[in-house]
Amino acid sequence: MTHISEILHPIFERLEKIESLIRKTDNPNLMTIKDLVQYSRLSEPTIRRSIMRGTLKPFKEDGKKLFRRTDVDKWLQG
Repeated sequence: MTHISEILHPIFERLEKIESLIRKTDNPNLMTIKDLVQYSRLSEPTIRRSIMRGTLKPFKEDGKKLFRRTDVDKWLQG
């Protein structure tokens, strides 16, 4: 008969690997438009207008737009 710990051990190992991968891909220095709204307390339309005018440039434009926090801080300071 198999002990429950023998069954759970490989599952816990896989979960630890998954959590490790998530931590590696989570980059607090990159922000989405939604992150920008929360961070800057500006409205989404205001941020989108700045992108269209070219005063705020995304780091990544294909797919989901991403912004570097340092670029956002410079943009907010004017």
